[in-house]
Parts: sequence; C-alpha cells; structure tokens
Amino acid sequence: MANKGPSYGLTREVQNKIDKKYDPELEEILVEWIIAQCGPNVGRPESGRPGFQEWLKNGCVLSELINSLSAPNKPIKNIKRSGMAFAQMEQISLFLTAAEKYGVTKTDIFQTVDLYESKDMAAVQRTLAALGSLAVTKNDGNYKGDPSWFHKKAQENRRDFSDEQLSEGRNVIGLQMGTNKLASQAGMTGYGRPRQIINNNP
Repeated sequence: MANKGPSYGLTREVQNKIDKKYDPELEEILVEWIIAQCGPNVGRPESGRPGFQEWLKNGCVLSELINSLSAPNKPIKNIKRSGMAFAQMEQISLFLTAAEKYGVTKTDIFQTVDLYESKDMAAVQRTLAALGSLAVTKNDGNYKGDPSWFHKKAQENRRDFSDEQLSEGRNVIGLQMGTNKLASQAGMTGYGRPRQIINNNP
C-alpha cells in the first residue's frame, strides 16, 4: 500500500472533524473488554488513537474477538498473522463479514480503510460498541466482562392476537377518528331552508 503524505486544505479540515469524533473514554472500555473477552495474549495497546489503531490494524485481535463471541462455532477458522498489507486488510474484511452475520447492522459497520489507514477510528469504535451491545443482549454465555460497559439493545416484544380479537378490533372506531357517542341531530332544521331572521321587537 502506498504511503500517503499529510493532507492539506479541505481534506485536512474534514479529517480533523472525523478525528474529533473519536472517544478516548470509549477506547478504554473497548480495550478492557477485548482483553477480558480474548485473554491477555492479545496484549494491550498504547493509550490513544494511534496505539489503538496499530493494535487492531492487522485484523487478528478483531478475529479473536468475534471468534470468542461465537464459540463453539468460530466464524474465522484461520487467523493469519502477516506483515503484508493485503493479508491484513483481508483479515479485517473477514471480521466485518462475521460481525454482520453475528447481527451488527450494516450502518454500524466500518469500512476496511477506516481502520487500516486510520481514516475513521470513531467508526471502528461504533462497530465494536455495537458488537458489545449485541453480545450483552444475546446473553448466550459467551460475553465476558462487565455487562454495564454496553447498553442492552431493545428486544422484540411480540404479541399474538386471536382471529376473534382481530375482528373485534376492526369494529372499534379509534378516537383519532372522532367519536359518535355524543352526536345528535336534535334541533337541526331541514337542509336547504333559508336562515330565519325573526324580529320580536317591532
């Protein structure tokens, strides 16, 4: 992969805005969770965005993470540790595919370059936080760490109605349609008659 020089002008402004979205507190939580989830063998990154990016860049830590959440059926069979850019990016792609199959929505998933070229590390954080929330919500015994690190996702509250209940519901007039309970035609005159003006004081 070609080395890129520093960005200038508008490109630099855009990149600075993206970088400001990065959350150092969330980074701490994610690091603690990944180590608790995968074990101490994954190491610990240097504090800060560059250290976090370097730690995850080859895709191996991410692959260990998704495998630990999916035990015993590990989605990534071979975790290849390589110094080659192509192999590292391929490993990140395998993680992203596995994360989507696990249940992370497409809108929450980062692009490979967001991590590999450090284009948008905040997006990487969002993906990992979404993965953590999903793991806590599933509560299948594979999540390790403090459940309070991530919020539980809202779960489906399915209601099943009988055919009889459904047919009764069709006969009810919703209040947003108005009500006919108090309506009355008492005192109404026939349609089309002119308005009567009576002067009782000649």
